[in-house]
Amino acid sequence: MTASMNPEQTIKYMILAVDARWSKEDLPGDLTGEQVDQKYDELVAQSAHWDARSEVRCGGVETDLPCEYSRHYESRSVAAKAPNGQWVGWTYWYGGGKHGEPEAIDWMEDAYFLDCIEEQKVVTVRTFTKP
Repeated sequence: MTASMNPEQTIKYMILAVDARWSKEDLPGDLTGEQVDQKYDELVAQSAHWDARSEVRCGGVETDLPCEYSRHYESRSVAAKAPNGQWVGWTYWYGGGKHGEPEAIDWMEDAYFLDCIEEQKVVTVRTFTKP
């Protein structure tokens, strides 16, 4: 995966990678942004992208960064690490009640790159009860 991709193309690459993993196929790592757009469009034309798209959309880690909001849906900012190590973030929309359809909101077009510092910390958790 090359650095010449924008955040939306990076997410599309992640979706293609999930689909390739499920299909037990290899996805070239040196695709350009235009090639990613083309391969993603081919996947969409086959209607084979929905599960992989949902896997990526729902699979991010919460970032606690400010994000868009709506009076109709709940939202939170999330991010995922792309195969090249770059972090990309987006607004994860959910809720909306019985007739809500938050997955229909175009979340990829507003994606953005993030810097992430990962630290491992040891935590002691104590839970007390009376005997």
